[in-house]
Amino acid sequence: MNIFILEDNFLQQTRIENVVKKILVDNKIEYRHFEVYGKPQQLLEDISERGNHQLFLLDIEIKDDDKRGLDVAREIRKLDSQAVIAFVTSHSEFMPVSFEYLVSAIDFIDKELPEPLFIKRIENVILSVSDNQRRTVSEDSFIFTGSKAQIQVPFKDLLYIETSTIAHKLTLYSKRDIVEFYGQLSDILKQEPRLFQCHRSFIVNPYNISLIDKENRIVHFQNGSSCIVSRLKIRPLMKAIERLHD
Repeated sequence: MNIFILEDNFLQQTRIENVVKKILVDNKIEYRHFEVYGKPQQLLEDISERGNHQLFLLDIEIKDDDKRGLDVAREIRKLDSQAVIAFVTSHSEFMPVSFEYLVSAIDFIDKELPEPLFIKRIENVILSVSDNQRRTVSEDSFIFTGSKAQIQVPFKDLLYIETSTIAHKLTLYSKRDIVEFYGQLSDILKQEPRLFQCHRSFIVNPYNISLIDKENRIVHFQNGSSCIVSRLKIRPLMKAIERLHD
C-alpha cells in the first residue's frame, strides 16, 4: 500500500499522520510508501505507480484556496483511474461540490468529528484499500512488483509493454491507461508467463491480439493500437494464440 497525505496545517499533519500510523500497526498492514505533503505539486510529482493500492487522503483548502484539494483529486484521477481518494477536511459544506469534480472519492471525513469517530472513519478507508488489494491479487490481474514500483492492471485490459527511451524504464499500454515504470522485460516475463515477448523491445498479451500482419510484421490489438513483431517471433506468436483456443 502507498499512502499520500495532503495537509498544509502542521498540527493537522501530525494528527492525521499519527492516526494513520497507529491504524497500520494495530491492523498489521504493510506499506511501501507513506508521505505527508504540504504542497500539492510535491504530491503530484511523487506519483510513480498506478493501482488500487494507492491511497490519497486530501485536505480541500490549501493555502487559502478553498477548492485546491478538489483540483488535486482531479489531477490524481487523470493519472490513476484506480487510485483510492478520500477527503479529510473541515469544509464539509463542499461535499456536494466534490461530486461535480467526478473523482469518485471513497469518503468525506470531517476533521471536527469526535476523535474516536474520526479515527474509525480513516480506519475504514485504510481497511477497504487493504481488502481490495487482497482481492486484486486473488482475481485475474497483471501485477508486477519491482524494486522501485508496483503496478496493478486488470489482465484483460493489458495490451502490451515496451521499453522506454529512458534507461531501465518500461511503458505499459492498457485499454484505459498508459503507465511508465522502472523494470526489465525479463522480470515481467518471470512474473507473468501468459505474456509473450514478440520483439526484444516488446511484450504482448496474446489474449488481446486481433490480427497479425505477417507481411509488415505488425501486431494489431482489439482497441486499434499496434506494435512490431520480429520475423523470428511471428510463427511462435501465432502458435501461442492458437493454443488459447485449444
